[in-house]
Amino acid sequence: MKIVVIGGSGLIGGKLVDTLRERGHEAVPASPASGVDSVTGKGLPEVLAGARVVVDVTNSPSFEDTAVLEFFRASTGNLLAAEVAAGVGHHVALSIVGADRLPDSGYLRAKVAQEELVKGGPVPYTIVRATQFFEFIPSIARAGADGDTFRLSPALLQPVAADDVVDALADATVGPPVGGTVEVAGPDRVGLDELVRRLLLAGRLEGDAAQVTTDPEAHYFGTRLDDGSLTAGDGALLGRTRYADWLEASAPTR
Repeated sequence: MKIVVIGGSGLIGGKLVDTLRERGHEAVPASPASGVDSVTGKGLPEVLAGARVVVDVTNSPSFEDTAVLEFFRASTGNLLAAEVAAGVGHHVALSIVGADRLPDSGYLRAKVAQEELVKGGPVPYTIVRATQFFEFIPSIARAGADGDTFRLSPALLQPVAADDVVDALADATVGPPVGGTVEVAGPDRVGLDELVRRLLLAGRLEGDAAQVTTDPEAHYFGTRLDDGSLTAGDGALLGRTRYADWLEASAPTR
């Protein structure tokens, strides 16, 4: 089965292409690097020819409120139109757990707008919402840096390994469209401040701020968190990888 992965050169996209190929499918990565630009529509008709499924794991190059909204609206609109023209029967989109619960975040508002286009569009779909990836916790920490301190909320997160997200995406991709949303999350709920403390102890933030300050008012990319903001519901698919095991496996060699 031909499956086109839009954003196939990124962290999740590259892993997904490899996983789908291992499962015996013709997985085709598509991104500006390969001459396909979903924002302008360039290259979409050619790459989608013969495809049965399209997986959208694109991300905006800018997180500025207006730019990210324009990116997801243009990209998703072009993808859906090109899929109809190519006869694609399943659109899979990667989104974020809790996107609709944090309207003060311009990025998350844009992800909700993307989801609404998919839900209201003409192509049968599955939306896979994931929690924050382990691999992105360092970037989240740096966004909360205040001088020599990481000032972070104690609100619970339920981060997940990228490999576990890829497995869930691959299952959704080869399965029938669900016409709804699937959530995938890590097995543990841990405060954001504690996640970063563990990063520091594991030597994953060397050269950065030396300590974590717990601040319930600290913002997460422009919005205040609580324990229900970014954690998954009871029916979520849970990844196999625990944060502590990931930290140990990815610790720098001394």
